[in-house]
Amino acid sequence: MVTSTHETSHRIFQDHPEVLTPAFEALGLPPPAKATIEALTPDATEIKPLERRVDTVLKVEPSEGDGLLIAIEAQTARSRDKGSSWSYYVAYLRAKFDLPVLLVAVCRNRPTASWAAGPFECRVGNWTTQATRPFVLGPDNVPVITDESMIVREPAMATFSAIVHSDSEDAPAILDMVARGMRSFDKATAKYWCEWLEVGLEDTPVQETWRELEKMVGTYFPGRGTLFEQTYLEGKAEGRAEDRTVLILRVLEKRGIDIPETARERITSCTDLDTLTLWFDRSLTATAAEELFADGPDDPS
Repeated sequence: MVTSTHETSHRIFQDHPEVLTPAFEALGLPPPAKATIEALTPDATEIKPLERRVDTVLKVEPSEGDGLLIAIEAQTARSRDKGSSWSYYVAYLRAKFDLPVLLVAVCRNRPTASWAAGPFECRVGNWTTQATRPFVLGPDNVPVITDESMIVREPAMATFSAIVHSDSEDAPAILDMVARGMRSFDKATAKYWCEWLEVGLEDTPVQETWRELEKMVGTYFPGRGTLFEQTYLEGKAEGRAEDRTVLILRVLEKRGIDIPETARERITSCTDLDTLTLWFDRSLTATAAEELFADGPDDPS
């Protein structure tokens, strides 16, 4: 079952691959900050009418050494058929891209993490034809947030850590520390990371704890009914338009999209909330700033 926690647990790697640092360090690979990382299509479907999709696939090209693919799967519980699916993903990606594949499983609890480490074997008698061993990111190797400075220095890792440790008895204290650390952010940055965390905790016992800690406004995941979104919709139209404009520019900048001056002026001068909402939605997937303004059936103009 696809949940908000599941989606956030792998999607964060697409926008913030620095969260892979624990895996890189454990494997003795160059840290992702020194590598070019590109999100690839997660579609692993062949001609046969059987759809298979990896949660997230990243192509890593280090500044030195050979490239590789990282297939990331968010797993919240044991699954009887997942081992064979993971084996297929690795074999398919290896054959398609001719690159070695690192399979990373993200787990929030230790029993699931222990199971996800495998190995998942294709065995005939005493002969193993294939063995799949995922690298697990879970409570035992994702660092716990111990001070506010970590939130300031590494907000992506801090957010990811809070989600991974959301089943811990220390989760409320961790979230309180995250909330205090985010007070040093500018308004747009705080909105961005608070929204990531609220959606990521949606299916966990501490979601309400986090909602109580949120005292800011804005939205990054429209339509989720988050506290940010509820507060945002209650604000004045002028303030809402200004906040939405800031978020559109923020998302484009975070995604490495160039914003020409003409596009920036068009975004900042717009006061129509419906138009800004459309542009915001498009900013999450656009490959160029001009795509925000493309005419189409959903264009309110």
